[in-house]
Amino acid sequence: MPAGNGTDTSSRPEPAAPEQEVPGERPLFSAGTYELLALLVATIGMLGLCNNLLVLVLYYKFKRLRTPTNLFLVNISLSDLLVSVFGVSLTFMSCLRSRWVWDAAGCVWDGFSSSLFGIVSIMTLTALAYERYIRVVHAKVIDFSWSWRAITYIWLYSLAWTGAPLLGWNRYTLEIHGLGCSVDWKSKDPNDTSFVLLFFLGCLVAPIGIMAYCYGHILHAVRMLRCVEDFQTVQVIKLLKYEKKVAKMCFLMISTFLICWMPYAVVSLLITYGYSNLVTPTVAIIPSFFAKSSTAYNPVIYIFMSRKFRHCLLQLLCFRLMRFQRTMKETPATGSDKPIRPIVMSQKAGDRPKKKVTFSSSSVIFIITSDDTEQIDDSSKHNETKVNVIQVKPL
Repeated sequence: MPAGNGTDTSSRPEPAAPEQEVPGERPLFSAGTYELLALLVATIGMLGLCNNLLVLVLYYKFKRLRTPTNLFLVNISLSDLLVSVFGVSLTFMSCLRSRWVWDAAGCVWDGFSSSLFGIVSIMTLTALAYERYIRVVHAKVIDFSWSWRAITYIWLYSLAWTGAPLLGWNRYTLEIHGLGCSVDWKSKDPNDTSFVLLFFLGCLVAPIGIMAYCYGHILHAVRMLRCVEDFQTVQVIKLLKYEKKVAKMCFLMISTFLICWMPYAVVSLLITYGYSNLVTPTVAIIPSFFAKSSTAYNPVIYIFMSRKFRHCLLQLLCFRLMRFQRTMKETPATGSDKPIRPIVMSQKAGDRPKKKVTFSSSSVIFIITSDDTEQIDDSSKHNETKVNVIQVKPL
């Protein structure tokens, strides 16, 4: 009998659970940490949902917000809204259960949707920077057809990159922290590493390079136009303030997006290039949640920095203050609510020139000359006298 009991004990299989290291099968954090993460991701999701939905409602209800430039803002809000609905909800449920609770198809969807909407956001910000560039530097105004074509190309470009893992070029897998999925950063297969390298070049390095180029030229153009501020002309002051404010708003959106996503990009690169021992679940979860938080920031930037969005929000909330009503009743000197755009015809080299200004029914023309006594009118523009002209036309 004792021998038999010993035989039965020795033949009993040992539990295999402690040997399983697959993320999502066992808790990687304490119960209190999971509760804190659930609260954090729920807050991010609710803010992203409400803020971006508010932007879409404002764009739908107020016709004066329906401009080609604001169409890009709506595209960003739409992608952020979808992240708040799909990506955040899957992570929230996993935080409540202290592990990844979805199947392989859910993991693929989480990785695909998060990557798709993230690329749409950064590429839309790139298109917005380019729109600011051609408007301020080259004085070209886009129309709705240009905006719609750009948005179509953005979604197709994003779908091409996020669809590649579905076709076998890399794959979507569970991340180290076990609460979300992404592309396989740590695979050493040449097929997978080539995708990761090109993915970073096409979806991070190239957009950042384009945005840096555009805003570098915008800053140069704004500095060149500062001399116009010396004119005691309300139209000119409003023009410069408007262009600067829109450029600052776009720049702040881009900076916020990059600040939120760069830590996640750095951690992913560390995993890709063999430094995964430095990336613990705790190190991985912070940049991941920080990247998700970007969905709640952009609408706040629109509303606080855009006067039109603020006025429309006040109307939507029925706060019709008398000062606000006076502001809305004011009409510009041109008799049109359309914004104006600068056209820089030439630039004076050397010493700062003297400045004159003339007005016509169709545009505001700044004549910059070195002769303070020279009289220039519309008919003198055809003369051979070398002058520098800054022309501001209505849209």
